[in-house]
Parts: sequence; structure tokens; C-alpha cells
Amino acid sequence: MNRHRRTSRLRFAATATAAAALLLGVGAVPAATAAPAATAGGGSALTEKELQRRVTRILADAGYTGITVEVRQDGQRRMHARAGEARRNTGLPMPYGASYRAASTTKTVVATVVLQLVAEGELSLSDPVDKWLPGVVSGNGNDGSLITIRHLLQHTSGIYRYDPTEETGDTAEAFEQNRYRHIDPAEIVAGAMKHEPDFPPAKEGDPKPRWSYSNPGYLLAGMIIKKVTGRSWDKEVHDRIVRPLGLTGTYAPGDDPYLRGRHAHTYKLFPGSAKWTDTTVRNVNLAGSAGSLISTDRDLARFYTALLGGKLLEPEELAEMRRTVPVNADYEAAFPGMRYGLGLASQPLPCGGVRWGHGGDLAGGTVRTTTDSAGHRSVVIMTTGATADEKEQLAAEKAVQTLLDDVMCAPKLRPGGR
Repeated sequence: MNRHRRTSRLRFAATATAAAALLLGVGAVPAATAAPAATAGGGSALTEKELQRRVTRILADAGYTGITVEVRQDGQRRMHARAGEARRNTGLPMPYGASYRAASTTKTVVATVVLQLVAEGELSLSDPVDKWLPGVVSGNGNDGSLITIRHLLQHTSGIYRYDPTEETGDTAEAFEQNRYRHIDPAEIVAGAMKHEPDFPPAKEGDPKPRWSYSNPGYLLAGMIIKKVTGRSWDKEVHDRIVRPLGLTGTYAPGDDPYLRGRHAHTYKLFPGSAKWTDTTVRNVNLAGSAGSLISTDRDLARFYTALLGGKLLEPEELAEMRRTVPVNADYEAAFPGMRYGLGLASQPLPCGGVRWGHGGDLAGGTVRTTTDSAGHRSVVIMTTGATADEKEQLAAEKAVQTLLDDVMCAPKLRPGGR
């Protein structure tokens, strides 16, 4: 395929007819069928009434302030459910179709842009960081000549996961003091360089490389996109993904601390605090290409189904994205069986096969997305209100992950049914 035709297809594929399912046996992860044949509980249809009961129970057990769930099949919303309040102590219900901070689901979008550039011959996954950003990754044992773009996208670079709260503290007081502060993503990368790497970058072909989630790695990926294209990562995301797919609620806010349109408030109970902090209004510029996008249930579902359905990447690049490695013990505890590719994670389904997606967490709000291998069925769960208790967090996560499994494994969806 010549470069011009490949570029054209990648940028405007959203208007084309849906491609056939790509049942690619990549890495050590088996491909899932488009609609698993049976659930772990016996294969009954999932009704919207049952979904609502489950969501209400999760809210009570996990202690969330609010939760919404949207389930889509073949591009159409089939059912949704909600529980809790949009704003604490007001009685206002959680809104459907709301805007929220998509957090680290941004990483899948950014990885997709990088892989589009790979398909166009603009860069290679084996390019060392120093080729595009000479001298940026250096000092204290960090070596940009050894770390490749694949390492950045796969979290196998070893780059330290620096966070400004290391200096300010993770407290309610520190949050308030820094709520509107502008922090350039380059400052986060520079902060990571003040630390030794967690481990040397993985060797090519290692089936079990050392793995550690690194936001600075994705900030570097965004910087590389700008170096290669001459345009910021968010402009490339808009022109290559947001506009072609019609993602009308997805954008990078920059320094704007407010959410546009209808939204729920997010809350965090910081360590040592007895009072919930409203974290809705804040500057997230520091998250940049690692986690600053704002989106909606509809937009995230549309993006992930287009991606897994083969509309955004050529088969070769989608296969690279789905070539996974094991995650570390901390992530395995929260997400059993998780494996990580290039900005895309897989988890095994109890009914066989795997589901694909990415999560996002940002001071008081979480997003969980999942899609089958062919991009037919998708689930997006958004929650607000996060406690500081790790046991409570793990229990809440387990409930959410179980719901994702059950929805993906249901052979049929019955909107409104009992």
C-alpha cells in the first residue's frame, strides 16, 4: 500500500464501511469473539433493569458519590444506568451523556496517532527517543539512546513515574493551593529525570519484560508527535481522530479548569481528611498527552469500537498495538490477568477470550472502558468519589471489573426488560 493511500484511509476511515473483525492472534493473548456465547452465570440475557440493580448496589457497596454505565452494541446505545448524585447533598441525579475528564484513556488515543505516523513512514517504533528529542531523557542513569518509542507506549522504558505531589504532598490543602497552577508537561519529564529509572528498558522480544506505568513516557510520546509533525499532539488527535469520528464532546482543555456543558462533580477524600474535596474545577494541563482529554461515554465508545473494528489503524499497526506483555504485581492485583500493549490493555473474560480497553483515574473520578476484539460491543463506566482507603478502592474496583465482565459476556442485551 503506498503512503498516500494509507494516509488518506487512516485520516478519513470513519466514513468508510466497517471492516471485518480482525481475529489476530497477537502475543500470548487469544482473540475474543465479537459476542461471547455465554456468561459465567449461565448465559441469560442481561436486562436494563438488572443493570440498574447492579449499578445501585455498586454505588452502595463502593461508597461512590455517583456512577453511570453506558452499553453500546454495533454503534448504538442499547442500555444505560446510573446511581448517586451529580453533586453531593443536592439530590440531583447523575447526568447521562455528561462531559468528564477521560484521564488515562487519553493514552490509547495518543498511541493510535503514533501508530498512524508509523504506518505513514514518519517514524518507527524502534526509534530511540534521542532521535527526536536529543538530550531530553538523560541524567541519573536515564538514557534516551536506549529507550524506544515502543518502550514509551508499552510502559517498559523504566522511566520513573514522577508526580508533582511528591513535592507538594497529596493533601486537600495542597490540592487547593495548586488547583489553578499551570504546570507544563516538560516539567513533569524533567522531574522524572531527577530520579534513577526503575529498571533498564526492556530488550526487544523479551516475553516478560519489566513493566511500570509511566505518565512521563506518554508525555514524551506527545512531544515526539509535535517534533515529527510540527503540530501539537492535541491538534493531531483532533484532525486524525476527533473530527473523522465525529467525537463532538472530546477535546484537550489546556489551562481551562472548567468542564463544558453538562457534567457531574468529582470528589476525593484525601488522606488524613474527614471532608470531601470537590475536584471538578482544576487545571490538568500537566497531564497533557498522558491524560488531559475531556470526553463523553458516547465518544469513548465510538473511539474504541472504531479502533478495534479496524477503522483507525492498518492491520499491521493494530497487531502491534495488541501485542501485549504482563503488567506488574500492583496492577495485577487490581486488574487480574491484565496485559498491556501499546496504549491498550487486555483482560481475560470468564466466558472465554478477552476484552480490550483502558482505564483512567484523576483525583476523584474514574473511567473504565472495554470493547470486544471486533469492536461490536462496548461498555463505559464513570464514577465519582474516591476514598483514600486502599482496601475500599480494591473492593470497588473488583465490583466494577465484575460488571464489565458480565456485560461483555451476556449473549443478549434486553433494554428495559425485567
